[in-house]
Amino acid sequence: MRFFIALDIPEVSRKELQIVQEKLKPFIPGAKFTDPEKLHLTIAFVGEEPDQFKEKLIEIMQSSAQEIPPFTVTPSYIDGFPHLHTANTLWVGVKDDIDKLYELRHHIKDGLSSLGLPVDQRRFVPHIAIAKLNHFKLKKEVEKEFENIMSGEFSPIQVTSVKLFESIPEHGFHRHNTLSEVKLG
Repeated sequence: MRFFIALDIPEVSRKELQIVQEKLKPFIPGAKFTDPEKLHLTIAFVGEEPDQFKEKLIEIMQSSAQEIPPFTVTPSYIDGFPHLHTANTLWVGVKDDIDKLYELRHHIKDGLSSLGLPVDQRRFVPHIAIAKLNHFKLKKEVEKEFENIMSGEFSPIQVTSVKLFESIPEHGFHRHNTLSEVKLG
């Protein structure tokens, strides 16, 4: 199975992010926008592992989540990887209780390491990927439009659980199935 651990995005936030995607379309023709039903905030990408890892991953999630109380994050800005001006992935960053998000990520990362799984050593940047881009170069006037698009109010996301997903390749895309949900605190 191809596993990843993430925060699910509630319906109201998905709709708000879908509006952001719609507003972005005229400025980034050719972008491949993430299906709003698949929007999530990845904590850790585990990758392809044998099915029996599922129970071990759930145990890691349980031990990682038990000391973290529910918290709130709010979508707040657009950025990209490797960086906004030549992004191949466009994403929405979050603000508010991200210290708890970092703590949750740290515990999960330690748990994955204890299983001997490779863990991404890059700096963790909490984000919700909204589009894939090819040969993108951000123009100054478009950057201003990105800021305008994100200047509105966004609903806070109440984080009360973390989920284990499997990613299944299907017709050039991936379908996400929830395998387990672990409550925080």
